[in-house]
Amino acid sequence: MTDTVRLNDEIKTSGLKKGWIAAELGLSSYGFHRKINNASQFKAGEIKGLCQLLNITSLEKKDEIFFADDVDKKTTNESGERGA
Repeated sequence: MTDTVRLNDEIKTSGLKKGWIAAELGLSSYGFHRKINNASQFKAGEIKGLCQLLNITSLEKKDEIFFADDVDKKTTNESGERGA
């Protein structure tokens, strides 16, 4: 399961636009949104490409973002922002 909050933070920090990232990964904006919000899963190649685009080089960080087993659903909402 993808940690939506952490991934959105990485995207925001990078300064890249989600639509551009989606196109670089060969995804539609809607498909990318679904994957960020765990409605579908990222494929291995998409994770690799996304890590390259976002300059995520740490295996630990990649695992924490893309392979989180216990993401607290109370801390995320549909827009991927932190809850109150």
